[in-house]
Amino acid sequence: MSSGLLNTDLCGVSMASPIVLLSGCVGFGEEYTRVVGYSNSDVGAVVLKGTTGDARLGNPPHRVYETPDGMLNAIGLQNPGVDKVVGDILPGLDFSETRFFANVSGSTIEEYERVTKRFDDSPIDAIEINISCPNVKEGGVQFGNDPEMSARVVAACRAQTSKPIITKLSPNQADIEENARLCIEAGTDGFAVINTVMGMAIDSETRRPVIGNVRGGLSGPAIKPIALLKVQQVYEVAKKHNVPIIGQGGITTPKDAIEFMIAGATAIGIGTALFYDPLVCNKINAGIVDYLQRHEMASVSELIGTLQT
Repeated sequence: MSSGLLNTDLCGVSMASPIVLLSGCVGFGEEYTRVVGYSNSDVGAVVLKGTTGDARLGNPPHRVYETPDGMLNAIGLQNPGVDKVVGDILPGLDFSETRFFANVSGSTIEEYERVTKRFDDSPIDAIEINISCPNVKEGGVQFGNDPEMSARVVAACRAQTSKPIITKLSPNQADIEENARLCIEAGTDGFAVINTVMGMAIDSETRRPVIGNVRGGLSGPAIKPIALLKVQQVYEVAKKHNVPIIGQGGITTPKDAIEFMIAGATAIGIGTALFYDPLVCNKINAGIVDYLQRHEMASVSELIGTLQT
């Protein structure tokens, strides 16, 4: 579905829809674009799978487990490495269809720098820095839960690229507002709020963890109230600097998406919902347009940050 009402600017990147497909949910793009009924105009941007300096095999199985109103995953950043992604995968993407964002991950600041620099010399539209992955044993979550360390990673990546940087914030931290403030000072252009919430599942018969990594990231409708609060908290910091937010976490309906924009999100991320309704984006876009027309709004931007408290 295409509508001028849905046109969105995110960190200077023009998108036909506020919908962003989240990293890890559509591989490197081809896992979603080949779905029958898919329309490029339904999606504003696709965030590619988390990419590290060298290839990673990821975590041992089980890696995915369905929970009530959600899903646990612990893939462990399985990917072919940044050279393979830039050299072999990106040339196969059609950048005239939609926007593509890289997702940079690492175990050290030096690895973040290396991967960011490699993507800087590529057609990628923006770079998402994943400092908040809860299902790897090093890097990720440690960086994301320490505001000072988060800022160091952002500053290091900022020095390696002129492309827009979007920092993915963790909900598993004590002070997400302070983290956002320091990341803005370090040079981030935007935020993705939030990553998954840390959780686990137990097999009562074997009395062992279901997930091979023991813990994993919980996504889906179960985390929506947490995500909404975190978006609102980050927005209170980000709006002073005109820094946009991709709001994400449990969005499955137009109503969900609208709530996130009211809380302060410029764009909305869709992930787990795609697993049971691959064409949900069209429905969400249609619902947003209907809402805007009923409320006599000329643009989706008029919704952002309109929460009345």
